Amino acid sequence: MANGILGVGSVLPEFVKKAVVSIEKGKEFIDFSSEDHKSSKQWLVLFWYPKDFTFVCPTEIAEFNNHYEDFRDRDAQLVSASTDTEFVHLAWRKDHKDLRELKFPMIADTSKSLGEALGILTEDEKVAYRATFIVDPEGIIRWVSVNDLSVGRNVPEVLRVLDALQTDELCPCNWQKGDATL
Repeated sequence: MANGILGVGSVLPEFVKKAVVSIEKGKEFIDFSSEDHKSSKQWLVLFWYPKDFTFVCPTEIAEFNNHYEDFRDRDAQLVSASTDTEFVHLAWRKDHKDLRELKFPMIADTSKSLGEALGILTEDEKVAYRATFIVDPEGIIRWVSVNDLSVGRNVPEVLRVLDALQTDELCPCNWQKGDATL
């Protein structure tokens, strides 16, 4: 992380990346871009994980998928990313029972350019930390959370923060959707 993690208030870097969206033959891949996000006028929840065919990663990806409708109900696009290729993503989705029915794109940052721009790659292997970015509809990063490689994240906490950001009000400690704001 030589350049440091891109933080709150920063603009999400521009990118165009291959992404896996299906395991159906002929419909596996799309190009996903920062422009797709901006033109959608939605929030973006972009979560990074270290590697395909590992142990903690599929638990997180499956849990995000379990909450896909919760993110959609909040007008948020859910997107995952790692530095693996789109072909490895596809093979993993086909191989792992919990990943076959994913409802969101898996970005392949094989050039590592987006991970580098976000400042979330490890020094040694140049794989991504478990980083989560909530980006508003204008492309501004509004929340960043980064876990070490060995610790999975808490998806309900990501939803709680998204809810709080969408109020555009002051939200006290432990605030939950439906609670009074300040």
